[in-house]
Amino acid sequence: MQLEDLYSRADVVSIHLRLSRQTEKMVGRQAFERMKRSALLVNTARGAIVDEAALVDALRSGRIAGAGLDVYAEEPLPVGHPLFSAPNAVLTPHSAGLSPEALEAGLVMSVTNVRDFIAGAPSNVVT
Repeated sequence: MQLEDLYSRADVVSIHLRLSRQTEKMVGRQAFERMKRSALLVNTARGAIVDEAALVDALRSGRIAGAGLDVYAEEPLPVGHPLFSAPNAVLTPHSAGLSPEALEAGLVMSVTNVRDFIAGAPSNVVT
């Protein structure tokens, strides 16, 4: 199935991507035009993956039913940003990963990384 087909069939589009040159503004006007009027957009990945101007237009025009956003192209979201006045948008301050489970997993990974490094077998190495 092609991405365009998913946009037109999905009730909820939830974004889970890394930001790159290929994914920047990947969800834009064309995507919103393909979505159902009842569709919801959820973005907890990276703000710049969504074309925010196109999203604001889609929300204001009723092109999509709503959006739940935890990430933005500019953070914190600037005072007066049009998303603040969208009644069909739920906005959170980049806090989706702050659950007790996520915090505990991060702490366990940190301790494991230090122990592995000291033992001469580094883990979770990023180059």
